[in-house]
Amino acid sequence: MDRISALRNIEDALRAFERGDVDLAATERQVVNVLRTYATDFEGEDDLAAYRSSGDERADGLVVVATSAAEAEARVRDLLDAGEELAVTVERLG
Repeated sequence: MDRISALRNIEDALRAFERGDVDLAATERQVVNVLRTYATDFEGEDDLAAYRSSGDERADGLVVVATSAAEAEARVRDLLDAGEELAVTVERLG
């Protein structure tokens, strides 16, 4: 899924919510699914890929885009403002 398709799908979800066709929980699920699909199918420039982290409770399930697993781990630590003490591993998606 490319960025434009993802944005259109999110806009569709928001329109359905605004019309009252779905509730907030259903809208949230649809938006999360769109984002997960986008992250899984992500094909960026310069060998970028999506990585999902696991380990420490704060890092579990976080998805970042990086050029390598080591860079992805560093990005997770940066996002959480944590150092090497944060237990985290990453898995490439897609």
